Amino acid sequence: MFAYFRTIRRIILLFILGMLALSLVLTACTVGPDYKRPAFFSDRQVEQALDLKPDTPPIVITELPVFQDNTFKQLIETARRQSPTIRQALLRLKQARENLKITTVQGLPQLDAIGQYNYVKESRNMGYLTRQDYYQVGLDASWEIDIFGRLRRQSEAAAARAEGMIENLKNVFVSLDAEVGNAYVTLRMNEELHREARRNLKIQTDLWRLVQDKYETGLAGDIDLNQAAFLVQNTQAALPMYQQNMDTAKSRLALLLGQLPDTLDELLAAEKTNLVRLSPNYNWKKITALPVSILRNRPDVRIQEQALIAQNAEVGAAVAELFPTITLEGLLGFQALSYPRLWQHDSYGYSYVPKVNLPLFHFGAIRNNIRLQEEIKQEYLSLYEQALLNAAADVYQALSALKNERMRNRFARQAYENAKVAAELIRERYQSGLIPYSDVLDAEQRRLNAQNQMIESNATLYQNMLIFYKAVGGSFGTKNPRKN
Repeated sequence: MFAYFRTIRRIILLFILGMLALSLVLTACTVGPDYKRPAFFSDRQVEQALDLKPDTPPIVITELPVFQDNTFKQLIETARRQSPTIRQALLRLKQARENLKITTVQGLPQLDAIGQYNYVKESRNMGYLTRQDYYQVGLDASWEIDIFGRLRRQSEAAAARAEGMIENLKNVFVSLDAEVGNAYVTLRMNEELHREARRNLKIQTDLWRLVQDKYETGLAGDIDLNQAAFLVQNTQAALPMYQQNMDTAKSRLALLLGQLPDTLDELLAAEKTNLVRLSPNYNWKKITALPVSILRNRPDVRIQEQALIAQNAEVGAAVAELFPTITLEGLLGFQALSYPRLWQHDSYGYSYVPKVNLPLFHFGAIRNNIRLQEEIKQEYLSLYEQALLNAAADVYQALSALKNERMRNRFARQAYENAKVAAELIRERYQSGLIPYSDVLDAEQRRLNAQNQMIESNATLYQNMLIFYKAVGGSFGTKNPRKN
């Protein structure tokens, strides 16, 4: 009995070795087009359109001031660990990798263990036939020799889709970072507006009391008293709005981090310095010196390119359907008319069936499928072109927004300083009885407007940095997202 199994192992080994050797000889041809990156927009055109440099070294993204805030760093780390969006992207990546494993082994020999009992009852009109009822156990092997590359093209398509899922994960990381940053800056902006409103409320309340004292002594009229009360009440009315905006931003942050609302108070309170209190300071020339490869390396552009690569491989797989397929099938085992005799020496047998299948007439289905896959490829080609255009527009707009907000921020700071000094001087003159209260009201309103504009401009500058980070794909100078 053991001699039979040794013989079986030898035959299986010789079969596999023979098939692999034959594969090396026969699988050297892969039909269909090989992928070549489309020549949309040369590097020279991109350089001129966006004022990029061909050999610029990548900058370190953490040099952007918004990424130097400790709380923001912790929020990003937490979001990357806990966000459901990240888990979904990871699951899609794992699915694509498992599909790649399945597709890759399709070109290898398949070996199955079988055990069966066949019984056939022939009709009387069939005459006498060989007996059809028997027992059978053994090994059943089959292998499609991928001469013209149909299976390899399918594996190539699966590999491209898996690579696309890696780029999708990177894109989700970048988008999540930007969304967390935007919500965080919005929260800090409203915190600063709320803090300044309370500080201004104290100043305005003191002025209102001063006007009230003057009113009681006959030195101020009803108009002055009502205007002073209006200033106080107007600031009081803004406080609930800022609080609502803070609550909304915290809820948004908790959602992005995969947490319930009101669970981030301790973390947010740990940062003592509000980043929007001061204007960000950064090296404009260094940040905006981008390499020309920045567009094609954006994750969303890479996603579309990998989809194009996969579809190009699908065209090759469709073309391979025009050519013959060769399949080798074999059976090695025992057959007997009764179960007790199944393991006897005379029950041993084997068979092999080389099979060639050449498509002759399919009513044009194969060629129509080739044309279909070509049309789908043209669609993906257009999507890739559109992705490049979107990337170029994003980078251009992000650079413009940073440049112009930087200029606006400088003027906003100067305007606030001037309005602040003017308001202080006018308050002093009013206390001395030199000017009417209407001058104080106008000066205070100008100071408040200038202050709010400066704070909002500071926040907008940080948010524009996050837009810029997303526009360049967030990948330059940083490590790739964790691999799974």
